Amino acid sequence: MVSTTRELRDTIMNHQRLSARIGVARPNFGTTERLLWFVVLLALVGDLLTTYVGLRAGMTESNPIARSALSQFGFAALLGLKAFSLAVGFACRPLVPQEYVALIPAGLALPWTIAVFINLSLLM
Repeated sequence: MVSTTRELRDTIMNHQRLSARIGVARPNFGTTERLLWFVVLLALVGDLLTTYVGLRAGMTESNPIARSALSQFGFAALLGLKAFSLAVGFACRPLVPQEYVALIPAGLALPWTIAVFINLSLLM
């Protein structure tokens, strides 16, 4: 049990040093990476919305995994698949060298953005 302010401060400092050493320190999001995560969010919402509208209009999902999940669990399955993709991206982020971390949101945003444009072109 920590009994003094000094012991508390020392415990916190030791925890911060250990966290930094083993790579679990708070992530440092740069401006470019922050912008890319915002694009990921926009693309994710856009993909979900355009997919939903397309399905309601009688179109079918072209991704076989998503199509199977949709047939078994409904539209909520797409939310789960997207959440899983985001979780994998965030979990892998600490494993990637700092100069390449922007590739994670870019890798998520690109296919979802392409899907939005394909969905929009099919809906028009």
